Amino acid sequence: MKKENDNLDQLFEKFENQWDVHELESNHQVDFLDKLNRKKPKKKYWFASAVAASIILMLAVSVFYKNDKPKEFKFASKETKRTDSIFNILIDNELVKLKEKSSPENAQIINDALNQMKVFDADYQKIINELQKNGENKQIIYAMISNLQTRISFLQTVLQRIEENQNLKNTTDEKTL
Repeated sequence: MKKENDNLDQLFEKFENQWDVHELESNHQVDFLDKLNRKKPKKKYWFASAVAASIILMLAVSVFYKNDKPKEFKFASKETKRTDSIFNILIDNELVKLKEKSSPENAQIINDALNQMKVFDADYQKIINELQKNGENKQIIYAMISNLQTRISFLQTVLQRIEENQNLKNTTDEKTL
């Protein structure tokens, strides 16, 4: 025990000239209380901000994502129309799920996904133009179905990634508690 006290004494001696030993001003406590009383508690607007950001994101997604493809092919067979209709219903369902997942954390992923969907839509429009120009053949129908399948698969992958990110965040938050 004596050795520990000696070490402590040596430490104090080493830093003896570096201690802040100045006296506070006599009105320090009054100044402190004045500042304390002047401060008003900050109102928390985080919930309203989060709701507003979500609404803005949803509006932006709906405005920027345009569905340029024709709704009905007057020039296509019934099977082609039916195939297109079924796939587009699936794609629309996946897009609704994607929009439901919008949050500030997911905004970048969703925006990137919607930009990629625009690329797929442009490719699809080229296929439809080719179908309209040259009529139905196996290659064009295969390209159309492939594009539709790719879009569905892409949206499912994005939704899966968002779900994984949310699960990772939840497990990380649970571990830090």
